Amino acid sequence: MPEAQEILLKYWKHDSFRPLQKEIIDSVLDGQDTFALLPTGGGKSICFQVPAMMQEGICLVVSPLVALMKDQVGNLQKREIKAIALTGGIHTEEIIDLLDNCQYGNYKFLYLSPERLQSDWILERIKNLPINLIAIDEAHCVSQWGHDFRPAYLKISELKKHFPKIPFLALTATATPRVIEDIKTELGLKDPILFQQSFERKNIAYMVFEVEDKLYRVEQILKKNPQPSIIYVRNRKSCLNMSTQLQSLGFKATYYHGGLSSKEKDKNMQLWMSQQSQVIVATNAFGMGIDKDNVKTVIHTQLPENIENYYQESGRAGRNGEKAFSVVLTNSSDGNQTEQQFLSILPDKKFLNAMYIKLCNYFQIAYGEGLDESFSFKLNHFCQKYDFPTLKTYNALQFLNQQGIITMSQEFSEKITMQFLIESKEVIRYMSLNSNDEEIILAILRTYPGIYEMKTPFNISLIAKKSNHTEAQVSAVLDKLKEKDIIDYKAKNNDATILFNEVREDNLTINRVAKYLEKQNQLKKDQLLSVLHYIKDNKTCKNRLILDYFGEETIKNCGVCSYCITQKGKITEADSIADKILHLLRTAALTSREIEAKIKLDTKDVILALQELLENNYIIIQPNNKYTLKL
Repeated sequence: MPEAQEILLKYWKHDSFRPLQKEIIDSVLDGQDTFALLPTGGGKSICFQVPAMMQEGICLVVSPLVALMKDQVGNLQKREIKAIALTGGIHTEEIIDLLDNCQYGNYKFLYLSPERLQSDWILERIKNLPINLIAIDEAHCVSQWGHDFRPAYLKISELKKHFPKIPFLALTATATPRVIEDIKTELGLKDPILFQQSFERKNIAYMVFEVEDKLYRVEQILKKNPQPSIIYVRNRKSCLNMSTQLQSLGFKATYYHGGLSSKEKDKNMQLWMSQQSQVIVATNAFGMGIDKDNVKTVIHTQLPENIENYYQESGRAGRNGEKAFSVVLTNSSDGNQTEQQFLSILPDKKFLNAMYIKLCNYFQIAYGEGLDESFSFKLNHFCQKYDFPTLKTYNALQFLNQQGIITMSQEFSEKITMQFLIESKEVIRYMSLNSNDEEIILAILRTYPGIYEMKTPFNISLIAKKSNHTEAQVSAVLDKLKEKDIIDYKAKNNDATILFNEVREDNLTINRVAKYLEKQNQLKKDQLLSVLHYIKDNKTCKNRLILDYFGEETIKNCGVCSYCITQKGKITEADSIADKILHLLRTAALTSREIEAKIKLDTKDVILALQELLENNYIIIQPNNKYTLKL
């Protein structure tokens, strides 16, 4: 058997392991059930990839994240390691071929979603594979108290019956003590060895600032720290707005959210990874598999939904070990506003039931039917048709997705196919009678010679260019030809594809999962309260608050967070700040923002000092909002 370090160097070009990786690998090789709790950036995938490569057979990896599965499979294939993934939307015939490859093709890794294990025939096929290790990624999904519970994970323990001597390796980045115990129980781990890295990131300074003008503070932070940065926002609109505003201020900024096409995501990601853009503004769709070690600053301009997500997103800063910053910018109205917005988009049982029935009606699925049927889906069109609120509907769909009732894969692409349904001589006759359409049709025939025989992938922009027309004009001609049954033309411009994993049973379906929805909603409310506590607590070290949340005790303050810095600055009392302000105003009249920039102190302290000086008639405020000394 080759040594672990040899494998690491041969395939991953590293000559040493990160903390706990080697110990976890040794535990797995000893045939021991193992639990790896490693923070974001801790290198969890190496913990199962290296031991799998050291042994004969194939490693089964259960993961809920399609994008991460594809990313890891792609990376393994680049290293000439044979790996495949059974993701949603793959037809039965193709799955059979892929599993044949696993059985007879010397594959080393099989990735699949937990929902796949619910198919008896797939489980039967897996039972016959030479499995050497079963890795459960994002293991917190098995716990009803985790931040992303998926009931399909509860089925994973069935694998223990079929592979009693094969070690399980459970991996996650975030888990509270309650969740850790739940994972061990629900996965059926036998005397597992727990390897837990501290949640403390000593090089990250956690900062919470209450500010009125968030954009101005972002500008200050980015100017002070010109290294690569991530700004997290809650929605796509904020993503684009913040990116545009930063560009107008002279920053090189790009953006990333789930609504972009794969091409746009890759392009924007590369701009940031190659440092052509200093800043990437992103929703929480950004992050999986991101490994950029020189991120200096992560800024949240809107409150995260839970501490787990906040910790993972913050952990994308400072992976090179150098000092980095995780900043939350908030204002007095954020807490109440976030709470109201958050609660208003949580679907209850009544809404979920109504939405599910309308979804089935939308696709004309009869009661007792729909199994394995797949449909293109436009969320906005669906919501408009039935007068459903968009975010609440999206959350309800996500819940059904997590329960395995549907599989919702976001595509955000435009796929067009076309085929002529009439003979070529009839097409020529049509052109002679419709001369305005002739140039466009000729461009199509010259570009796609096989378009009479089969449905052909079609590029509207290319035809527009070749025919010297606009894309809108080309689309209009295609629509007209389709109406006249001259062509078969399918334009699939959709938000997502929805695959129904169960037959339609309306109330029976929803009643079965309603208890999980109630628990999930309560958990989300509790998690939001933890975020609000973290933001509002101005008497405790921010690092200690995070460690305490994850059950890690410490009596030592970090010394670098926003709280600790204010404690260090207590010697600079309001009187001292006032003296500095008076000294500045002797030379020129200044706004509060200009004063703040010059004396480099917190907005709150500056405002308090200015109020004191105004009350004591040392200064006055002019009509242009500038402060000056009172003569």
